[in-house]
Amino acid sequence: MDPTPLLDREKSWLLFNGRVLQEAADERVPLIERMHFLGIFSNNLDEFFRVRYATVRRLSVLGKQAADLLSGTSPKKLLNQLNEIVLDQQKSFEGIFNDIKSDLRSEGIFLVNETDLDKNQQAFIKSYFEEKLSPALVPIMLNYVNRFPMLRDKSIYHAVKLIKKGSDSRVEYALIEIPSEVFPRFLVLPNRGEEKYVIYLDDVIRYFLDRIFATFEFDEISAFTIKLTRDAELDIDNDVSRSFIDKISRSVKARRKGEPVRFVYDKEMAKDLLAYLMKGLGADAESDSLIPGGRYHNKKDLMSFPNVGGAHLEYRNPKPCTVPSFEREKSMFAVLDKEDVLLHYPYQSFAYLIRLLREAAIDPQVTSIKATLYRAAKNSQFLNALVNGAKNGKKVTVVIELQARFDEEANIKWTKRLQDEGVNVIYGVPSLKVHSKLVLINRWNSEGSKTRYACVSTGNFNEKTARLYCDYGLFTSDERITKEVNWAFKFFQNNFFVPTYKHLIVSPHYMRERFTALIDLEIEKAKSGREAQLHFKMNSLVDPEMVEKLYEASKAGVKIRLNIRGMCSLIPGVPGISENVEAISIVDKYLEHARVYKFGYGEDALVYISSADLMTRNLDSRVEVTCPVYDEKSKKEIIENLNVGWSDNVKSRWHDLDYDNKYRRTESLESHRSQVVFEEHYQALENQE
Repeated sequence: MDPTPLLDREKSWLLFNGRVLQEAADERVPLIERMHFLGIFSNNLDEFFRVRYATVRRLSVLGKQAADLLSGTSPKKLLNQLNEIVLDQQKSFEGIFNDIKSDLRSEGIFLVNETDLDKNQQAFIKSYFEEKLSPALVPIMLNYVNRFPMLRDKSIYHAVKLIKKGSDSRVEYALIEIPSEVFPRFLVLPNRGEEKYVIYLDDVIRYFLDRIFATFEFDEISAFTIKLTRDAELDIDNDVSRSFIDKISRSVKARRKGEPVRFVYDKEMAKDLLAYLMKGLGADAESDSLIPGGRYHNKKDLMSFPNVGGAHLEYRNPKPCTVPSFEREKSMFAVLDKEDVLLHYPYQSFAYLIRLLREAAIDPQVTSIKATLYRAAKNSQFLNALVNGAKNGKKVTVVIELQARFDEEANIKWTKRLQDEGVNVIYGVPSLKVHSKLVLINRWNSEGSKTRYACVSTGNFNEKTARLYCDYGLFTSDERITKEVNWAFKFFQNNFFVPTYKHLIVSPHYMRERFTALIDLEIEKAKSGREAQLHFKMNSLVDPEMVEKLYEASKAGVKIRLNIRGMCSLIPGVPGISENVEAISIVDKYLEHARVYKFGYGEDALVYISSADLMTRNLDSRVEVTCPVYDEKSKKEIIENLNVGWSDNVKSRWHDLDYDNKYRRTESLESHRSQVVFEEHYQALENQE
């Protein structure tokens, strides 16, 4: 039997990042937004090396067994292939970056270095250096330290070569960490007439190298930027004598010393300085992790490149729309007693969830509030509203996931704050990540019985990302849903309690089995000559069993539409296997993040929203909640939105055999850009009131 055709997930992930790079290259995108997309591309690539690339390197110690885990490809061969793709993308990146800088110059905006400054700008950075920057710089003279310093992940450094000529000639080396976490990476300089100027923080430091090292009276000083990326995987030990929160804290600290997976340096760096650094780091000079680059690194900071031009250089980000039903009533509970409400972020306001929690916090009829937390905003209104509930005497429980990658430290801080405020905190579930997005409020109604209200979301309860990520939040008092959301919280409190759900589909216990059964129903329809369809929207499809099941459905005649923003291991259009599958990806100004699963056609279709992608980790290693949409109005809205996304012929690309991110063109002669259609649609709904 031939193996199931699968696209390697790491290559598929890089294809996704290539679509982000396409946005940076697209001349229809405003200039500053193009610069921001370059930053997003770079930030994504950092995470790729810290997580995915590092994982493949770890697998290399397994020998032949590793090839089985990587669809028959050896880790070394795969790493080489990934590096080739990355180098090609980096080459494209530099070309796009230069094009954007040229276009900015046409707008009278110049990105300059330390050699391009006039006297007024020199005086400006001198004042900035003396008053602000200089005290934050800590040069390390490498020739005089006993141990080579530990380079921090995600930080950038100037590797400095210092030369003294004459009778006491000598060469010394130094390191300066560029404090871009404390100061803006880009400094706006005084104008020259109508022309505007921006300089890298790196170059401000370069300008003052003589002053920084004045004590030594060197004759020549040169600085080259370097960056080290480390393996970001957490190793959680099994020492039962320590608390889980302590283990996570120790593991996060250990991550800072993780195995280096990529060392990027300025290709103009002197060979002797590079050799010195390699020796100090204990790195192999021939390693494929050693990457020559340009003058600047940590291009992720381009995400905050300042707009010193006009508003036309950025996207217009309209204010999130109000929701008519919530605006008509003073009490959100009164609305939810009558109907479900579906919110679509960022087109509609996330603030309604905060409003619901604040109402619950002071309502004397509310007895308890429960919520899950995966990633919170830095100054989270969501969690502050829950704290307010505790202060008002409500029994507040928060299930907080301490192993949310890269948010562990923030979640530990919130845990301590919540506990100090009297909130009952549950540290997730042993051996499983709690990735579900749930809020549950228990309240006595006017008739003396208890009513539950729930919010089930496809994305994090995070007011910052809710302005950038496209997600759904279903607000409901439907007892079929709220009763089982309550069961989920009982499971969080007592992991031995595993209920049999009739409505919610909860992983890891039921989702794989239920989804398989639902796909089988469509297969049976197709075999009996009836219309059969699957229309899924998600971030990633990489689980081999699910891919195989979709291939089976395609072969049976089920029409399959897949809108997958990121990784897609399924290969559409393979003769005899996936001829009935079409798969697209939409990358635009907002991040497509909602997970929606529609089984069947027309009024009989079953529609679910979910926190889960079809990845093995979501199905087998996380607590995820997939929720049926029973409310007819909400169901109709989601189906219409799926169709709007499918009609996109501006920002959608094909997942196909060529792996080249071709833009998708439809038969329509009109342009359909789904995110613009949504903005206009929800604005029209608001204006109807």
